[in-house]
Amino acid sequence: MFTQSQFTPAWWLHNPHCQTILAKFLRSKKQLETCNETVELPDGDFIDLAWTDKPKPDETRPLVVVLHGLEGSVNSHYAKGMLSAIKEKQWIGVLMHFRGCSGRVNRKARSYHSGDTDDISYLTQFLKKKYPQLPMTIIGFSLGGNVLARYLAKEPNNPYQAAAIICAPLHLASCSKRINQGFSRIYQKYLVGMLKDSIKDKMASNLLSAPLSQRLAHKLDEIKTIWQFDQLVTAPINGFDSAEDYYHQASGRFILDKIKQPCLIIHSNDDPFLCDENTRDISSIPSNICFEVSKKGGHVGFINGNNPLRPQFWLEHRVPNFLESYL
Repeated sequence: MFTQSQFTPAWWLHNPHCQTILAKFLRSKKQLETCNETVELPDGDFIDLAWTDKPKPDETRPLVVVLHGLEGSVNSHYAKGMLSAIKEKQWIGVLMHFRGCSGRVNRKARSYHSGDTDDISYLTQFLKKKYPQLPMTIIGFSLGGNVLARYLAKEPNNPYQAAAIICAPLHLASCSKRINQGFSRIYQKYLVGMLKDSIKDKMASNLLSAPLSQRLAHKLDEIKTIWQFDQLVTAPINGFDSAEDYYHQASGRFILDKIKQPCLIIHSNDDPFLCDENTRDISSIPSNICFEVSKKGGHVGFINGNNPLRPQFWLEHRVPNFLESYL
């Protein structure tokens, strides 16, 4: 069901771009120590994990898995903030880096994308086998939120007791158009630059097929938009016919009704990355999903509090409190 969020932005941060940008700036010096682990995948590739602390053999604390956004990592401001909040709860947090996002080039041409659930599926099985006694929940931010929606719907008998999906591009086609409008193009330029750097690393490591590598050598510098990158890179690398085919197959909005466990979805009307109308164009939402919509908040911003010198990050309270009610 749709519900109105209780979030109220700080009086000095009503603008969505201020919410989005300052969320990163205000936590730029935040420190978080993590333990790293590499998990080998069935196809010969790997993913890197970042733990708040590793579970002990007799561990009983809840385990919370975190999925980051496009070109994010454990160093992303929202990831550090949420993992710190998880640690303060005396829970265990583990962030899964999507392939190539931990600072190391992966071994295969295949990249991560908004609809790829294979790695989180494998990691879930890995964690459940290794720590069967731990209650598990999961959080997905932005692209990671759409991946999470797809995973929960495809594997409804998963072991997670509750889940949270934050600022996710649940309708990819309209979101790729939204980020190519107005001031949002600034975010697009930043993200496209990171994506191009990542694919250049793959090209330098000879991971791509010769025809694709040759084609990209001539066209990569011309890519300016998310859609162009998905059309020329994401789709062919991952077996889609086109960007439109990728968006249609990978969008989470169309399969939310297949999610079975308690799930909190957080969305802001003014998110400069997402198309508000298409994200919320859902005829019915099952009772186990709380689709919480706020008027303000930006993209993974949600800063509140009255003191500009001591801002509060609402997501780091709302999400753990929701998960705790099912633990």
